[in-house]
Amino acid sequence: MKNSWALVLSGGGARGFAHIGFLKGLEDSGFPKPSLVAGTSMGAIVGGLYACGMSPAELVHFALKEFKISEYLDNFAFRLNGPVGRIFQTGQVLASLAGQAGVDKGHRVHKLFEKLTRGKSFDETEITFRCNALDLYSGQEVVFSSGSVARAMRASMSFPVFFEPLVEDGMCLVDGGLLDNIPVAIARKEGYKKVLAVNVNRFSSQGAEDLKNGPQIIFRTIESALHAMEKTTAPADLTLNITDDATPFSFLRQKEFIELGERAVRENQKSLNDFFALRFGLPKRPIAARGNSDG
Repeated sequence: MKNSWALVLSGGGARGFAHIGFLKGLEDSGFPKPSLVAGTSMGAIVGGLYACGMSPAELVHFALKEFKISEYLDNFAFRLNGPVGRIFQTGQVLASLAGQAGVDKGHRVHKLFEKLTRGKSFDETEITFRCNALDLYSGQEVVFSSGSVARAMRASMSFPVFFEPLVEDGMCLVDGGLLDNIPVAIARKEGYKKVLAVNVNRFSSQGAEDLKNGPQIIFRTIESALHAMEKTTAPADLTLNITDDATPFSFLRQKEFIELGERAVRENQKSLNDFFALRFGLPKRPIAARGNSDG
């Protein structure tokens, strides 16, 4: 493993499109590919597709030309547009939560993952891949290293309330970011000495106008817990924080997020050069760097 390195991709909802731009920026700059990709939630999706062989250019094409979130949700209320559609969606969402474990069952998105990964298992990926989920039964983290990549991605992105948990093998699996949203620990446990992490989250104070309803309060509660948890996250050798003021639900801004990720590579060339120099035996030293969109 002397000249190998691991890439860790955080969760962050729609903000995770920045991971695609970051991968493209790394490739355009001529940096070597990672030997391991570990991710959670949206980071598990992007990381899993990349590990299965989708190039950064293919990921960009899918995100900009083919991706439309409403087409991959089971709950038909999300596919209605306009004011009437939004009113109906509110009632439909509440009705869904009263009778099931999440607003969306996740069948369509799972089928999409199977298509994009070409049904690969973990031992068939081009780059070693790992992702995590939280088992609600035991309260423990589950790290996937075998079986269907698409299935693992589906478990890792099951954000509570929005997606139903993935129930299988005696486990009730939800979003891995709830336990470790920047899972550097996975890479360390796999034996990697050189780890680059990308964090697409930003935590800032909010006012009463931002907490007017139940969903806003639920999300803010989870966001606050994740922010507190970051203090105990295993440190990477280099962590790039690629963020702006967008919410995790800004799925119509994928172009902006991708460009943000590409720009972060250009703006952090020195830190990245230092990190990759470690591959040639220079002393290891922790580095923290931020793209200029981080405020």
